[in-house]
Amino acid sequence: MQRTSDASPERRPDPRAAVADDPVALLAAVERQLLEAREPLRFEQAVRLIELDAAHTPALVALAHRVRLAYCGPDVELESLLNAKSGGCSEDCAFCSQAARHHSPIATYAFLDVAQVTEAARRSEADGASHFCIVVAVRGPGPRLMAEVLEAVASIQRATRIKVSCSLGLLTAEQARQLADAGVEMYNHNLEACRSFFPTICTTHAFDDRVRTCQLAKEAGMELCSGGILGMGEAPRQRVELAYELRALDPDEIPINFLNPRPNTPLADRSLLAPLEALRGLAVFRLVFPDKLLRYAGGREVVLRDLQAMGLLAGANGLIVGNYLTTVGRDPAEDRQMLVDLEMPVKRGAE
Repeated sequence: MQRTSDASPERRPDPRAAVADDPVALLAAVERQLLEAREPLRFEQAVRLIELDAAHTPALVALAHRVRLAYCGPDVELESLLNAKSGGCSEDCAFCSQAARHHSPIATYAFLDVAQVTEAARRSEADGASHFCIVVAVRGPGPRLMAEVLEAVASIQRATRIKVSCSLGLLTAEQARQLADAGVEMYNHNLEACRSFFPTICTTHAFDDRVRTCQLAKEAGMELCSGGILGMGEAPRQRVELAYELRALDPDEIPINFLNPRPNTPLADRSLLAPLEALRGLAVFRLVFPDKLLRYAGGREVVLRDLQAMGLLAGANGLIVGNYLTTVGRDPAEDRQMLVDLEMPVKRGAE
């Protein structure tokens, strides 16, 4: 009788499985893959990395920093944003205090005067920002709002050299063309959460509505800024799902926000994401997007606290500076000092 060898192909262990079970081997394999072979991170690798424990988080952060430097260099880009219209939004996004049905204690106002928007852009430029984003709380812009936004964009372009972005909700193809023709360089429209988790945070529009607006912005010739919010109750694997759904859209910039629970919203009682968990999420996004601008955005002050600088060592190469939409950020001078301390130069705009 022929003997069956223990070394037969059916019985040999899969070396990839052994690597996946060993965090040190996994990190080493991913480093070779991204820095030597320049091959993209695979989905299951990303899941394994985002599920690492605290003991291996410093090594993951260090790897993300090496990847960021190798692909993007040391510069950090600063952007500021303006909540140019606040509150009264018809949508039901569970994280958002600007949804009218949530009755959150925020200031509510119509679109600001063009002079106010322009002055905010001037201050942003003086604070070192190279990008300025006009944000409005709406499902999508109507004709009057579009006209007001386009007037503000033209005024900013006359008064500053800052690059103008917009975040106006869902767009039509014609609206996307209007913005691009007006010189809006980038459109922000976050997916916010992965497809499998999205229905738990929004029911008034669909995940595919957001995807379509992202596609329309790119088709019109604008750069795309699209990211999400970590810590809304999603599983770590779902953060990876979000990363790969974003990767399919090929955004130029990915903002990473951390939930800062707002009063009277459905997520008001959600616990803050643990700092090391937040850093793992940020680091894995860097490994999924080695050559993109990864912007450290809302919620970092309350989630990371004393570890904010670690986010810039975990792969972030962009910052939102100043205040956010309905929450207060740090003084821009504090963020600039943090960059000085980290010896990370600020990327300058047009000279």
